[in-house]
Amino acid sequence: MGSERIAPLVRDIPPSGIRAFFETGAGRKDTIQLGVGEPDFVTPEHVREACIRALNEGRTSYTPNAGLPELREEISYYLNGSFRLKYEPEHEILVTVGSSEAVDLALRTFLTPGDEVLIPAPGYIAYSPIARLHGAEVVEIPSSAERNFKLEADELAARITPRSKILVVNYPCNPTGAVMTEEDWLPIAELVTQHDLLVISDEVYAELTYGQRHFSIAALPGMKDRCIVIGGFSKAFAMTGWRIGYACGDRELIAGMLKIHQYTIMCAPVLGQIAALESLRSGLDAKDRMKAEYDGRRVMFVQGLNELGMRCHIPEGAFYAFPSIGDTGLSSEQFARGLLQEEGVATVPGHVFGVGGEGHIRCSYAASREKLCEALERIERFKKAIQKTSFTLCH
Repeated sequence: MGSERIAPLVRDIPPSGIRAFFETGAGRKDTIQLGVGEPDFVTPEHVREACIRALNEGRTSYTPNAGLPELREEISYYLNGSFRLKYEPEHEILVTVGSSEAVDLALRTFLTPGDEVLIPAPGYIAYSPIARLHGAEVVEIPSSAERNFKLEADELAARITPRSKILVVNYPCNPTGAVMTEEDWLPIAELVTQHDLLVISDEVYAELTYGQRHFSIAALPGMKDRCIVIGGFSKAFAMTGWRIGYACGDRELIAGMLKIHQYTIMCAPVLGQIAALESLRSGLDAKDRMKAEYDGRRVMFVQGLNELGMRCHIPEGAFYAFPSIGDTGLSSEQFARGLLQEEGVATVPGHVFGVGGEGHIRCSYAASREKLCEALERIERFKKAIQKTSFTLCH
């Protein structure tokens, strides 16, 4: 009786493939968690202390709907200095409950039923379900390890139709770690302009690039008014639980998103906003130290995967590796489930990230080096067991 009350669009959406493996692994004490994008660093002490002071001062009220004015000013200054993105604080920046709310707001604000949303794949699993909830049709744009999992103009052009309205991009990419350069974006921007598309650019991993600086498609001439840029503090600033993100764009587009935000959320949590403000004012050195540590883990872990015969392209951003498990004879689901059951290593099967994901698993290297080394040993043991016993899920 209860399920019949659920709207068909909601009923037909599968549960998150990432959270399913996280929750399964949580019941085992010796699980090494490589399945969730959760930094193993805690929020820096001075950020926590700033919030304690604010709490003791009684700062527990609502903020303006768009966020604390001083936070929006700092975000504006930071984006300009770091990524050459210029947004006016008062009307072009909206503080949200994590970058996830910003993605939902953008899709909800600009989609009408029957529109097509173009999404590179493999890609973050939330975009397609959210788009479908708002009546859109999802068109996946395949990418491959052979082309470094980048969005290619020829693949995009082949899938644009008169109903195409929004292109959702996420670089640095979850799950592949792919990064797009200015040169990579130029032909994409031409297609966006030619077909009058709106770009939703999820740049929550912008700070986590290795060997190069992040470049946003919105920084190209003429692209600012065609883009909603989304960022946040969860990943690079070790603030996942504070739930603070932001969206930037043309003032009329942001005004539309703000209407929904006013009715559904009202404002992001005040203490989270204070933490974000302190992070931008005094936490950039801590961010850089964490990034340097991720870089070292990246090199070590990807090298280890390749030595195990799990061919893995070098991720240039974020904190994920996306190795191939094609030589095992198992599906991604079988491999990930078996690795968790037999060796207590939680990963995510690649098929949940869309076309091109099958045959891979996603591993987060936002875990300690000790745990990553232990995970590699367990993966090696599991692979050897597969070869010896013709492993199946039913063994």
